[in-house]
Parts: sequence; C-alpha cells; structure tokens
Amino acid sequence: NGAVGVIDDLTKFHNHRNEGLTATQKYLLQLAAAAAFLAAMKLTGNLTTELYIPFVGKSVDLGIFYYIISLILITGVVNSVNLTDGIDGLASSVTLAVGAFFAVAAFMLGALPEAVLAGMTIGACLGFLVYNFYPARVFMGDTGSLFLGGMVCALAFGLDMPVLLIPIGVVYLMEMFSVMLQVIYFKLTHGKRLFK
Repeated sequence: NGAVGVIDDLTKFHNHRNEGLTATQKYLLQLAAAAAFLAAMKLTGNLTTELYIPFVGKSVDLGIFYYIISLILITGVVNSVNLTDGIDGLASSVTLAVGAFFAVAAFMLGALPEAVLAGMTIGACLGFLVYNFYPARVFMGDTGSLFLGGMVCALAFGLDMPVLLIPIGVVYLMEMFSVMLQVIYFKLTHGKRLFK
C-alpha cells in the first residue's frame, strides 16, 4: 500500500496540485495490493480461511468469505490510518502504540520475524515523530500513512490475529467515522460543520 501512496504523491507533484489519484483509482490499487498480499500469504502457507478469535481461543472457518472480509478490513484500516494523518503526529504516535502492542504479542508468541517488523515500525515512527510534532516540519503524505496502514495489517495477519485490528485500531476507526460524518453533514447542510 505504500507503493499506492508513492503513485498518489508523485501524481500530485507531477500535476502541481493537491489532487493525485481519484478515490476510485486509489481504492482499486489498494484492493490489488491487499489481494497480492493475501495471495502471497496463502502461497507461502501462512494463511488459511480460519479466523482465529484471540482470548476465546477458537477458530471459525469462513471459507471464501475470509478473503472478502480481509480485503475490506485491510483497505479500511489502511484508509483509516491515512485519514488519521490529518493532525500532526497523530498517525505516527498511534501507530507507535499499535506497533508496541504487536511487538509484545510477537515476542510472547515466539514470532521473531513479526517482532522484528514491529520493532522497525516503532523505530520509524519514533524517528518521524521528532520532526512531525506540532508544528510539523515534515509531512508523511500518502506514501507514509498508507505504508503504516499496510504495516499494521501485515503484523496482524502475520500473527494470525486480524480480528485485533478492530479494537487495537480504534483510534483509526474513530478518525475514519468522524471524517465520514463531517463530510456527509457538510454536504447535507451546504457548508455547515458538525465538528469544529
């Protein structure tokens, strides 16, 4: 998904305006990236259609619906992280906390590759925060925010715990829903804002 962000940001620079890919183009590319990720996980034997429910210790076989739900979940989380990037330091600080959770979970499960990946995510977020706290001197753009969203999803699926994306990513989801409400209210009231 970081590659989708690169394409979007390069389009903005090339056109000398603040609009890159259209929403449809961006979403189709994100779907393609998510499908490629799931296919790679399946081909390497790291993905089944069983959804493991943490803390309950049970799995539910969803069959083909597993892939459909996963595609919606991945693109939803990635876009939520992108929307969270609207406030200086918010996307990187929230992802820092999410990365810390996955690092601890990976160590507890003995999943060294995921633990290293979580550690790299934490390090990247910490380094970025030095320059991104208010007032921000560096902006991550879609390249960074879509990459972080993809990294969070990769960690969740790598640990076979995609269900945890919902409670752990609650800040991302609240940001997404608040933006959706704001946009809908703005259009319905012809310019009024629901939130300040």
